[in-house]
Amino acid sequence: MSEEKKSLNFIEQIIEEDLTNGMKNEALRFRFPPEPNGYLHIGHTKAIGISFGLGEKYNAPVNLRFDDTNPAKEEQEYVDAIKKDVAWLGYKWENECYSSDYFQQLYDWAIQLIKDGKAYVDSQTSEAMAEQKGTPTEPGVASPFRDRTVEENLELFTKMKEGEFEEGSHVLRAKIDMASPNMLLRDPIMYRILKKAHHRTGTDWVIYPMYDWTHGESDYIEQISHSLCSLEFKPHRDLYNWFRDNVYTYSKSEYPLMPKQREFSRLNLSYTIMSKRKLLKLVEEGVVSGWDDPRMPTISGLRRRGYTPAAIRNFIETVGVSKRENVIDVALLEFKIREDLNKNANRVMGVLNPVKLVITNYPEDKEEILIAENNPELEDAGSREIPFSRELYIEREDFKEEANRKYFRLALGKEVRLKNAYIIKGESCVKDAEGNITEIHCTYDPLSKSGSGTEESKRKVKGTLHWVSIKHAVEAEVRIYDRLFLDEAPDSHKDKDFMEFLNPDSLQVIKAFVEPSLVAAKVADRFQFQRLGYFNVDTDSTENALVFNKIVGLRDTWAKVNK
Repeated sequence: MSEEKKSLNFIEQIIEEDLTNGMKNEALRFRFPPEPNGYLHIGHTKAIGISFGLGEKYNAPVNLRFDDTNPAKEEQEYVDAIKKDVAWLGYKWENECYSSDYFQQLYDWAIQLIKDGKAYVDSQTSEAMAEQKGTPTEPGVASPFRDRTVEENLELFTKMKEGEFEEGSHVLRAKIDMASPNMLLRDPIMYRILKKAHHRTGTDWVIYPMYDWTHGESDYIEQISHSLCSLEFKPHRDLYNWFRDNVYTYSKSEYPLMPKQREFSRLNLSYTIMSKRKLLKLVEEGVVSGWDDPRMPTISGLRRRGYTPAAIRNFIETVGVSKRENVIDVALLEFKIREDLNKNANRVMGVLNPVKLVITNYPEDKEEILIAENNPELEDAGSREIPFSRELYIEREDFKEEANRKYFRLALGKEVRLKNAYIIKGESCVKDAEGNITEIHCTYDPLSKSGSGTEESKRKVKGTLHWVSIKHAVEAEVRIYDRLFLDEAPDSHKDKDFMEFLNPDSLQVIKAFVEPSLVAAKVADRFQFQRLGYFNVDTDSTENALVFNKIVGLRDTWAKVNK
């Protein structure tokens, strides 16, 4: 096998073999088929990346198809959100499709299956049908309605469509094999009665096709060459093929290509819930502010948090395509956003837990403008002006009255450098009645200004602190996010509800002070707050009230805390 062949993932190898065996490149077509019953989450990005990535690799079209067969759970809001998310990730779809576009064709094919004795109307309760299904080791029992005549089935199915029956009174089942070792082939349901308005078709239909019937035939209608899905659908492949093969006999002249289903492992992420049903519960019970809460693993939540499309795409590429399920450490995702923002985010200064610092030998009425690089990683990032004055804010944890040799921040009698400014020395501090430090007094070396070229400016001290000038500081709300769950696999415990593992400290809202250049920051702008981490401007931010979200710290502190 050539080195190039070895480097291909197993899906690419399948495609290459198909091309070698006569499939034309122009016959390649892929799709991403979400159900619009919730917002997309980080787990979906793998499926998105695989299908759209193949489209880019082979210059083949990719459809965005909404599998909208359940009007009870699907909404236009979710359709709009999915389109926004896929576009934000940087992918372009060839056609925007809906399974509901094919309802009439699916119905016509169902009629044909009834005529061929391959489908029948069952009038039992769902409980009775479930009992007759059998077990993986015991065959199922045939429905007493399995041998209804073609004429009776056609009449009943027509009346189902016309709304003459109540929900739950009848279903249409495929007649396959009640003794099949694959229980999905034991006469699966194709249609059920649902008297609910559909977000696209309104009240035109009162019977709706089931997922397995709809999904594969939608692939067939769209002439998808390779139907790619996650591993939980592997048992469905036999049913996919049964439906496909039977419909092919009716429509091969119009739809000559037979799609091929292949499965890959899902993306499972530590400390994360991937179930849309469970994510909806978090929203409905007010645990989070909405689907786009920055603690949510939804793409909209990650976008609001400050993640970039490039970081997410790099994450998916690193995870790769495999056939075996595994859990990816969320630290890898965090590493990818750090890697991206380290290269692309401008550096600024903000103080999250401020204490007042007074430079006692700095003239009271003096102000000066210092110049700071925006991003040393980028040649053309430019610089900005930062005002400096006698009174500053520094981080409270950056000062101790007494400190050992390993403490390299400000202490009484010790020197540190203020970033882009001067070397200062701790002299004294002021405390309130409870013993809390309210003010720190220091002196500065006027010859030590950064970049001034003096010998004093080149003097090395072990600590460097960030700061903001009190007179010029801009107040901002900063939202500090932690992981939403304390357990690595919150939904894997059979004896406990995943809600029991919620992190009570997943959100902390504080008042902070930032440098005045940030007044011009716009929603979604991302910055590195020097020494603190990466932050972005939240959608709640206004011209008069800045709001920042902490995206991620400068390094992984979670691992240390949870050893």
